Amino acid sequence: MSKNKKIEVKGIPITVFQTDKNDYISLTDIAKSKENDSRAADIIKNWIRNRGSIEFIGTWEQLHNPDFKVVEFDHFRMNAGLTSFVLSPGKWIEKTNAIGIFVKRGKYGGTYAHKDIAFEFCSAISPIFKLFLIKEFQRLKDEEAKQLGWDIRRNLTKINYRIHTDAIKENLIPKNLTKRQINIVYASEADVLNMALFGKTAKQWRDVNSDKKGNIRDYANATQLVCLANLENLNALFINDGLEQSKRLIKLNQIAISQMKLLIDNNSIKKIENIN
Repeated sequence: MSKNKKIEVKGIPITVFQTDKNDYISLTDIAKSKENDSRAADIIKNWIRNRGSIEFIGTWEQLHNPDFKVVEFDHFRMNAGLTSFVLSPGKWIEKTNAIGIFVKRGKYGGTYAHKDIAFEFCSAISPIFKLFLIKEFQRLKDEEAKQLGWDIRRNLTKINYRIHTDAIKENLIPKNLTKRQINIVYASEADVLNMALFGKTAKQWRDVNSDKKGNIRDYANATQLVCLANLENLNALFINDGLEQSKRLIKLNQIAISQMKLLIDNNSIKKIENIN
């Protein structure tokens, strides 16, 4: 899976092409900070034909690319510096089987390079621009980390909730109930957890928070979500053991109080909280 992100560096939009494992930054966009669109390709060609550039990207490939053609790389390195020597990103990729640089056609087209190579290219274009590029790129990664932290916390509850609802389906829902009747049972069981942890049902929360979107769990902090995930697992076990709802509510409330006291001072939980 891949996607494009945009960052702005000193008024210049820079495209970041993201794969599952790596980030590639548009060298074409970086070159535009030095010259206009028509000169961007020439700037990249002049940079890649330089001996220092070839040695850098060739060494990067040897570290990260087991299929890199070292013989072709040595040929380019030996000829670098000659007035007759020319090299383009496309030729470099074709001859050496490089993966650190690629050329993209169509929308968001241009020459892209792995962030390590892109920062090196930027050093040649403008060391000052490189500093701003690194700063904005890091801001992008920080924002992604924040989103990831929220997704992990929210999905933790969703994953465990599947265990919880399966236990309800197998043990509390009689056969031949209507869909509406089944939903009432699920809602009732969800409120057992809400009452145990938050002291109120979902409806009671909505009645006093009608201006907010989502539900009571969307506004829970990391500590509460971790505790909620634990309660869901325990409630599933209690259901399987045949414990009636009123007794389960009392036990879950006591467990919630105990766990929250412990989790509030947990350093790992505090780190997740600090992501937001």
